[in-house]
Amino acid sequence: MSVPAPPFPLAARGSLRIRLLAGTLFWIAASIAVAAWGLSSLFREHVATQFHAELKTHLNQLTAHLAVDGDGQATLSVPLSDPRLSLPYSGLYWQVDALAAEGDSAQARAARAGLLRSRSLWDSVLAVPPDAPADGEIHQHRVAGPGGGWLGMVERVVRIDEGSGTAAGAAGAKPAARAFRLIIAADETLMLEPVRNFNGALSLALGILAAGLVVAALVQVMVGLAPLRSLRAALGRVRKGDAQRLEGQFPAEITPLVDEFNTVLGQNAEVIERARTQAGNLAHALKTPLSVLANAASGKNNELARLVVGQVDTAKRQVDYHLSRAHAAATLRVAGARTPLRSALEALLRTMRRIHAERQLELLLHPIAENLAFRGEEQDLQEMLGNLLDNACKWASRRVEVAARAESEQLLITIDDDGQGIAAADRHAVLRRGVRADQQVPGSGLGLSIVDDLAQLYGGELSLADSPLGGLRVVLKLPAVA
Repeated sequence: MSVPAPPFPLAARGSLRIRLLAGTLFWIAASIAVAAWGLSSLFREHVATQFHAELKTHLNQLTAHLAVDGDGQATLSVPLSDPRLSLPYSGLYWQVDALAAEGDSAQARAARAGLLRSRSLWDSVLAVPPDAPADGEIHQHRVAGPGGGWLGMVERVVRIDEGSGTAAGAAGAKPAARAFRLIIAADETLMLEPVRNFNGALSLALGILAAGLVVAALVQVMVGLAPLRSLRAALGRVRKGDAQRLEGQFPAEITPLVDEFNTVLGQNAEVIERARTQAGNLAHALKTPLSVLANAASGKNNELARLVVGQVDTAKRQVDYHLSRAHAAATLRVAGARTPLRSALEALLRTMRRIHAERQLELLLHPIAENLAFRGEEQDLQEMLGNLLDNACKWASRRVEVAARAESEQLLITIDDDGQGIAAADRHAVLRRGVRADQQVPGSGLGLSIVDDLAQLYGGELSLADSPLGGLRVVLKLPAVA
């Protein structure tokens, strides 16, 4: 039977934190990205609307001030008010083209482009796409500017009666003999620069917000999982044997879980205690009639009496053996079992010195760390070590040495003697139930078998090897308290 694995495996705990953080960070990033895209789009649309509204305002001024003099030449009655129109290549331009009449040559059409233009164009003429807006319509285009950049442009066609000298078309007047295309254009950087500035400020603000949300998410995950870490620590103390129940302060959300778990631990302990009591009662119930049979047959010297004595002795040994296994199996179900190793070995060695006092054996216990502990019941540890020490003392000539250390969450207990040892071919056989290495040495042959079974029930093992003292080395591996 293997030792139960620790609760809350590391991979599961790590994946829970990672899933929570990954999900939170994903939604933070997605929300920030959508908000950034939405705000940037809204602002860009707003700036574009304002940009073209300003162009239309200038276009209306240009339309209002356009006139035809007495010589039939187009002119502006009043210069436009924006000072950028007088600054060369300032980024804001206006231009008036005379629309060609039907039958005009290509040279005549080219001569009418840029009939009037703002000083900001200097000696450049805006090349606009061929278009013929209807009266009152305003068209928008994107054209190349004088500096190589791109311009946003609006245009309108007006028709002026040479007799009246006023512009018509915007209000739906009847067409006159002369038609003009009025153009207002501005560098797109005037629109893109505010958008870039806004996007930079927006990125900084949303970046700070995202950082704050990430920190908040980290804190929330750490604080939210803190009770689970406390619960894991409490479970670890129960598993190590430092506590018999979950103890500590837990939030109301997991308190019912803690209470239920403590209830299960208490019920489990009660079931184990009842099983032990029943096992003890069974042992006494069987041993009493067996003792009566043994006593009745011991005074007679016939074949039937000898048969009864032998079978009673076998029954007693079988009862002891199976009760030991049942006790160990039940002990494994008890959470929090913990037995200090050093004190148990010292007590057993004192007992062995008294039992084998006539042989004057030297029993040596090497230094053992005070915190080494067996994860199991003290009675089971004493039974295993008692059997092994008793066997070592029976076989030793003068000396028995005991050492112990921790290795990979296991106790490694070695018992060496300077006796005759056991041949390598016979070591596996002596671990079987009822097999004795020497019939001259008193014993039932169950000691090593019981130790081996108990060790395996706890997830450990018993092995035999050559001892540096010349005899047998017994290595007992048992689960250690971390």
